[in-house]
Amino acid sequence: MLITFKNKVLILLLCICFSSCGIYNFTGGNPGLAKNFQVNYFQNFATQSPGSIFEPGMDRDFTLALQDRILNQSSLDLVGSSGDLIYEGEIVEYRISPMSATAQQTAAQNRLSVAVQVRFTNNTVDDGSKDFEQRFSFFFDYPASSQLSAVKTEAHELIFERITQDIFNASLADW
Repeated sequence: MLITFKNKVLILLLCICFSSCGIYNFTGGNPGLAKNFQVNYFQNFATQSPGSIFEPGMDRDFTLALQDRILNQSSLDLVGSSGDLIYEGEIVEYRISPMSATAQQTAAQNRLSVAVQVRFTNNTVDDGSKDFEQRFSFFFDYPASSQLSAVKTEAHELIFERITQDIFNASLADW
């Protein structure tokens, strides 16, 4: 059987494809040896920070947003206890602050700031080298002429998206 130049190139390309460096994950997540994760309920302790207010239901919404982020960007399974990876923490700030003033000495723009204290434990590593405790925060600016209730859904979605992505990157991204 005679192998032509064209067939040699095709065989070479197939060999290169099948001998790549492994499976590439477009999310950048690297769970290592972990097979599952758990996200403990994030309590809302925002009122313990001076100037912060309490937002009902935010603790549940944030916990679900973090679970969804990890489920959607990794191959890990969510478990209720004894997870290989454990996320826990508190919402420590929920604050509305004026950002810029008008000529009449009133606010032209307000900023909603949210901060979350996260403790991450990787039970697949014995030395604790992957564990961390870190504060994550983000904000949403909106016109002072608008009430927070009018922009709250959009604000929470944007803030949760950013904070949960930052938590995911800190815990699972291997850049």
